[in-house]
Amino acid sequence: MLRAAVDIQPACLGLYCGRTVLSVNGSVEAYGDCGVCPRGQRTDDNKICRECMGSPDCYDWLYLGFMAMLPLVLHWFFIEWYSGKKSSRALLQHVTALFECSVAAIVTLLISDPVGSVHIRSCKVKKLSDWYTMLYNPSPDYITTVHCTQEAVYPLYTIVFIYYAFCLVLMMLLRPLLVKKIACGLGKSDRFKSIYAALYFFPILTVLQAVGGGLLYYAFPYIILVLSLVTLAVYMSASEVESFKDLLVRKKRLVVLFSHWLLHAYGIISISKLDKLEQDLPLLALVPAPALFYLLTAKYTEPSRILSEGGNGH
Repeated sequence: MLRAAVDIQPACLGLYCGRTVLSVNGSVEAYGDCGVCPRGQRTDDNKICRECMGSPDCYDWLYLGFMAMLPLVLHWFFIEWYSGKKSSRALLQHVTALFECSVAAIVTLLISDPVGSVHIRSCKVKKLSDWYTMLYNPSPDYITTVHCTQEAVYPLYTIVFIYYAFCLVLMMLLRPLLVKKIACGLGKSDRFKSIYAALYFFPILTVLQAVGGGLLYYAFPYIILVLSLVTLAVYMSASEVESFKDLLVRKKRLVVLFSHWLLHAYGIISISKLDKLEQDLPLLALVPAPALFYLLTAKYTEPSRILSEGGNGH
């Protein structure tokens, strides 16, 4: 039964339940029963399902960039880890991983609404519960549940799964042939280990997005800063980098350093959102600070020096 906009309607319960617009006659809209909104729509203040016509803001794109970086960084880590000292041929694998993730990102954007454009339309994220609508299905009589589970943050939730699927497909199509051709110096059991690792971390990333997508959305800038600081300190300590001269011994160390600086900058930009450029841009000057602090203080925390001073009674 159709209801006109001027009719008195029973209240539509639940945070995310709404009435779909069935027809429009001039200024009068006819609505359906209260229920779940179609994909790409969410309720307005009057509990009417409206199509999302907005675009992701800067923070949304930074979040999507973070989720897109995760598999790429893990690819690079495991490629380097399993290449060992035979890292001369790992560069091509690094480039291939970058190519796979880049193509997957472009294809994901092209097939998203509107199809054929890298621009996407989205619903605005208002609060944390928007990511977990399945927890807010109302039960008016405490017996029957009205299921209104929907993607209120369309398409920030599902677009990540699509991207991961394309990354996995492209990896399985390209990487085995490449590894088999260039990794002749490695044993048969070692050459495919970076691919096997991806078969483990992709399901983990998928579950992470499914369960903690909303938490990651609000916490990812701080996660980037903390992890980049910790991993940089661990790497420099494991590589026995204690001075600027040690950094210049191998080009790989400079690449790792600059990569971490990019992550530092990404985290700072994500936190500040660059709302006020004149105030936020100077914060980027802090990017080299952790590395400089480590290099300036490393000689004072050398274990051999601490042990020798302890033995001398100092």
